[in-house]
Amino acid sequence: MRSPPRSNAGGQSAPRGKAQRCNSLINPASKGTQMALLDISKLKATPLKSDPYEYVVVPGFIAPETVKAVNATYPDLAKGGSFPISSLNAGQAIKNVIDELDGAEFEKAIAEKFNVDLGGRPKMYSLRAYTRAKDGQIHTDSKDKIITVLLYLNDGWKHEGGRLRILRNGRDVDNYAAEVAPDNGTLLVFKRSDKSWHGHHPFEGPRRSLQMNWMTSEGSKGFHAIRHKVSAVFKKLTAA
Repeated sequence: MRSPPRSNAGGQSAPRGKAQRCNSLINPASKGTQMALLDISKLKATPLKSDPYEYVVVPGFIAPETVKAVNATYPDLAKGGSFPISSLNAGQAIKNVIDELDGAEFEKAIAEKFNVDLGGRPKMYSLRAYTRAKDGQIHTDSKDKIITVLLYLNDGWKHEGGRLRILRNGRDVDNYAAEVAPDNGTLLVFKRSDKSWHGHHPFEGPRRSLQMNWMTSEGSKGFHAIRHKVSAVFKKLTAA
């Protein structure tokens, strides 16, 4: 029997004043939710897919106005790869989105959707802005990740490449159960497993996304954070 999700200091909802401020700056994603930016009701109403592994896709999880506000102050990243939030001069709009992702309501919705106890599990956030031609290779994510959350922040996606695919194996990118265009506030969440294969056809150019992971331990979170920070410093030096 699944234990009910436990609350923790890292999973508290943003203070009421902050929610009201961001609500005045950005149109709410849904008037039917208690959150200003995330459409939790749409997430709850979207069925979980289990073939070939557990995942859910929620188009319009954040509203077009929110995507526009985020992109207006998005960090200027000309290099590929993931950048930890702490290493970036990120605008307030993306911080407001992260505040709600970090809250208890979103954690509860994900825990119930995937039937997993996330209480006390550390969370890790990173941003991507540019995809290299070599990116998108098939992988499952590392074993120290429990849940992967991808929130796409591109205003429309007209390219054939760069569309993430939920794959049936680790060999063939064209053998897929679903294809997700990385645009317009679409949310993709999946439970990491030995068969959670995903990838996409090559694309090179701007491709913005926010990634969030529930990790198995603080140690694994720290390892990834250090690796991303070192990589971010190297990218800044090579871009100079």
